[in-house]
Amino acid sequence: MVRPLYIAAGWLCLGLGFLGIFLPLLPTTPFALLAAFCFSRSSTRLYRWLLAQQTFGPIIRDWNQHGVIQPHIKWLSIVMILLMIGYPVCFGPLSLGIKLVLIIIAVGVISFIISRPSQR
Repeated sequence: MVRPLYIAAGWLCLGLGFLGIFLPLLPTTPFALLAAFCFSRSSTRLYRWLLAQQTFGPIIRDWNQHGVIQPHIKWLSIVMILLMIGYPVCFGPLSLGIKLVLIIIAVGVISFIISRPSQR
């Protein structure tokens, strides 16, 4: 009964992680790690498949084995967040409250990314 829920949660997290490649408010790495956790609890085949993927596999392996986020992934993430949040904050017709929420989220996510080790 629990196994199908873990599989469904794994696919949901993987989908959100994939969207996170393009949408900075959905961080890719945490969703990829959560998908790996769900698949590891439900399906050895899906877990191995995920680790073998070119996009998510290295991120998951680095995190599982060494607790690191590679520098190029950090910088790409930070640049994408700044671009995707900065444009609507500077030029979008958003209320001050929404702009502040976006800035707080961006600062929180960037702080988390920077606080992770970069090397093994």
